[in-house]
Amino acid sequence: MAKKTTRKKTSTKAASKKKVKAPLKMPSWTLTNQQKLVLGSFLIILGILLFISFLSFVFTGKEDQSMLQNFPERSNNYKNWASQLGAWVSELFITKGFGLPSFIFSGLCFLSGVYVTINLSKDKLRTHWIWGTLIVIWLSILLGFFTHKYDFLGGTIGFEMNTYMQDYIGKAGVVLLLLFGLMAYLAIRFKVTGESIVNSFRSAKSAIKDDLSADAEVKPEAVHIDNNHTNEAEDIKSAFDIPTEPVQPTIDKASTPPLEEKEPEPEKPSTVEVLEMEVTEKPKEESIEEPELKVEVEEYEEEQSEADNLADKLVEDFGQFDPTLELGKYQFPTLDLLKKYDNEGISIDQDELEENKNRIVETLNNYKIGITSIKATIGPTVTLYEIVPDAGVRISKIKNLEDDIALSLAALGIRIIAPIPGKGTIGIEVPNKNSTIVSMRSVIASQKFQKSTMELPIAFGKTISNETFVVDLAKMPHMLMAGATGQGKSVGLNAVLTSLLYKKHPAEVKFVLVDPKKVELTLFNKIERHYLAKLPDSEDAIITDNAKVINTLNSLCIEMDNRYEMLKNAFCRNIAEYNTKFKARKLNPNDGHAFLPYIVLVVDEFADLIMTAGKEVETPIARLAQLARAIGIHLIIATQRPSVNVITGIIKANFPARIAFRVTSKIDSRTILDGSGADQLIGRGDMLYTQGNELIRIQCAFVDTPEVEKITEFIGSQKAYPDAHLLPEYVGEDGGTNLDIDISDRDKLFREAAELIVTAQQGSASLLQRKLKLGYNRAGRIIDQLEAAGIVGNFEGSKARQVLVPDLVALDQLLENE
Repeated sequence: MAKKTTRKKTSTKAASKKKVKAPLKMPSWTLTNQQKLVLGSFLIILGILLFISFLSFVFTGKEDQSMLQNFPERSNNYKNWASQLGAWVSELFITKGFGLPSFIFSGLCFLSGVYVTINLSKDKLRTHWIWGTLIVIWLSILLGFFTHKYDFLGGTIGFEMNTYMQDYIGKAGVVLLLLFGLMAYLAIRFKVTGESIVNSFRSAKSAIKDDLSADAEVKPEAVHIDNNHTNEAEDIKSAFDIPTEPVQPTIDKASTPPLEEKEPEPEKPSTVEVLEMEVTEKPKEESIEEPELKVEVEEYEEEQSEADNLADKLVEDFGQFDPTLELGKYQFPTLDLLKKYDNEGISIDQDELEENKNRIVETLNNYKIGITSIKATIGPTVTLYEIVPDAGVRISKIKNLEDDIALSLAALGIRIIAPIPGKGTIGIEVPNKNSTIVSMRSVIASQKFQKSTMELPIAFGKTISNETFVVDLAKMPHMLMAGATGQGKSVGLNAVLTSLLYKKHPAEVKFVLVDPKKVELTLFNKIERHYLAKLPDSEDAIITDNAKVINTLNSLCIEMDNRYEMLKNAFCRNIAEYNTKFKARKLNPNDGHAFLPYIVLVVDEFADLIMTAGKEVETPIARLAQLARAIGIHLIIATQRPSVNVITGIIKANFPARIAFRVTSKIDSRTILDGSGADQLIGRGDMLYTQGNELIRIQCAFVDTPEVEKITEFIGSQKAYPDAHLLPEYVGEDGGTNLDIDISDRDKLFREAAELIVTAQQGSASLLQRKLKLGYNRAGRIIDQLEAAGIVGNFEGSKARQVLVPDLVALDQLLENE
């Protein structure tokens, strides 16, 4: 038994070594754009030179034969248009080579230069060279078949190959072999099949029959004219008319001249299709009601087609509406603005992998848990070890050993996934001793992001398998981001904004930025007139005052209602359909229609807003989260305090996409993700992403402040719109400082608040907050209105205001006298 266990251990070690071993990297022979231009130009000129040499050789080749014997000697007597080198190359390719088919080589050289210069697909170029070479050989053999000596038609190769093949299979065999090569070329290159050849013969045959039938249709008319002189022919003709159309004999009996109705009849029996066409058309001509139906249909189609034709005509004349035309010369940020780190590549430490693998296997063996296989997937900061336990081992038993495995590995943040969704394995995530920085440049430069066709693509970072993780904000449709202080939330928000800046034009997306800290998002002030949206009366586009946040959120609700009204009038269900219809010029701007950009609301610290404003913030955010998805308003909310009074049930229900950075307790992890895992992250951008199905561990891309500053300066230095995108104006329930003048602008709860203050004989804003469930700002404004009305006294510091009205009767008299 001891021998068997040792063999099993050695086999698992050998298997793990084979699977963990990194693949050898082949040297990459990539050319720069300048090198491609030089090489492509050289190939294009070479192709043109070969074509000129070959073409001249056809006319001047015989005159240069004697000169070519002394080729190395310099001479000016060559008749070739490319002089000595052209005569020698033509002699080599045409006389000693493949003959006239060598012209194809000049074309292939020219085509190669074009492909290299424009940077087209090299696979197609390789295909052109392979088929071009085969065609040159086939044509050389074909032309060499008709020559009896060395000639420029087929060249030396064509003549010798014909002579060699004719010695073995004869001339008939050579002809059949050439025919076989042609058929194989057509079948492989152009997908020609025997069925297609038969169909082509059938179509030609049917065309001939149609011509003959057209000629035959003329002859019965001539015979029919002759039949008017004989009664026997008319009887025979009427006999043939009875089975084809039984209605006509009744007409023949009632009417005397049968000739007018019998003239089109010989055309009917020609083909079945003609019979069907005449049977369907004749009832329309004979019926009386159908012409009226035709008129109605034509009128209805004209009403629809007039609008369509107008839109099509506008598109033909002016093209589709381009929302980016106002900033047509706008340039997207370049990759040079982002920093490139030296240690971006993942380094594989075989000793660390082997040590971790042995400790995992040893720890599980101590608890009598056998493993059949183990596999390692190395990521930027975490390595995933996938194990397959022996049959009969309970998963919960391995899950309970999480702390024991962490103790044996002496690592921070061990996380066990039991089982991995979609796989029959159990995952153990172990942090790497030397983590790798995932730069924003590597994520933005990836093909997955550059070639994405998403509406609002966001590149977060890289997964454990080192793949770039890109998601569509338009399909989330809202995102909740939470984590402890200093774990990467602000960097994650910068990564989101940077992704959209690199992909979307200023006319396609607008940002509403809320930054209570006043220092995180201030760099984006430089792109105010390009990408930001604000209220008409606000000075700064980035909102830092909590009072202005309430007005902005309510303004977004008005914008949402306005957009839904526009979608209703345009008969569209979402913003994508509406913008497509508007670009096709099917919506008239005079009717209130306009191109709708996406609006992304970013809140950096949501907990501070909830503490200061309460329901006044939560209500519009919940309304936007429930309804604003279809009209292109998307919310990104970040908070460092993921408690239930901040992330309420209404918020969680409408934010299916959630990102959790490292938190301090499992309770916070369950609040964000409805499960554990966020408390076992290692920090510094390590995060978990879920959209309602499974958790994905991602290393967030790092965007430093200097990089954001360079990007915003690059965008801000370009031509911009006259002003930031203006949101609808929102007038609050109170009118501000003029409430003491205009009584009609008082708060709706003014009377109720006055009665409460007089009854309690305590003039404080905190009393109104508690009793009427108001925010601090609104309660303070009501106190100011009560002071203007003479109900409470002036401000006295920390003391409560003096109540000037003794009872409710005096209050009623005071308000009636106003």
